[in-house]
Amino acid sequence: MSISTITIGHIRPHHQSDINQLAAEAFGPGRFARTAFRLRENASPRPELSYVAEVVTDDKSSSLAGSVELTDITIGDRAALLLGPLVVSPHFQKLGIGRELMNRAIHDAYMGNHKLIILVGDLPYYAKFGFKPVSPGQITLPGPVDPARLLAAELAPGALNCTSGQARNPLQ
Repeated sequence: MSISTITIGHIRPHHQSDINQLAAEAFGPGRFARTAFRLRENASPRPELSYVAEVVTDDKSSSLAGSVELTDITIGDRAALLLGPLVVSPHFQKLGIGRELMNRAIHDAYMGNHKLIILVGDLPYYAKFGFKPVSPGQITLPGPVDPARLLAAELAPGALNCTSGQARNPLQ
């Protein structure tokens, strides 16, 4: 299979079943118990800040190769965004798809005057996008999380310093 084109575009409602399938393959059934999933529960990602990557192969077949979502949350009394899941199909990893999805989502959040993005993930991967560890206890999530994996990216200087408290889904 040879890739003809990779296109990146905003998430649309018709992508949701493919995104769910990618997440199931990547994270398994345990994803529903994860704290970040619980924080996103019953919330829709911001379509103008969330992306999918679609691949067309030389035989003209297409498939969803990856996605990233940003969802509104509140931390204490401040608005923020939760990034995740970022998922790339194992068939299309190491092509820069995850990097491009991240760059576009973060850029659009910055351009939309959002101040802070948090996520639960691996610092060695996310540091290149400006994420750094959150001080233990500064932000709490609605379930257990390894403090070393709670990361934040400031889109406005000082945004993390003036944000603390319980992260919650504003719809719950």
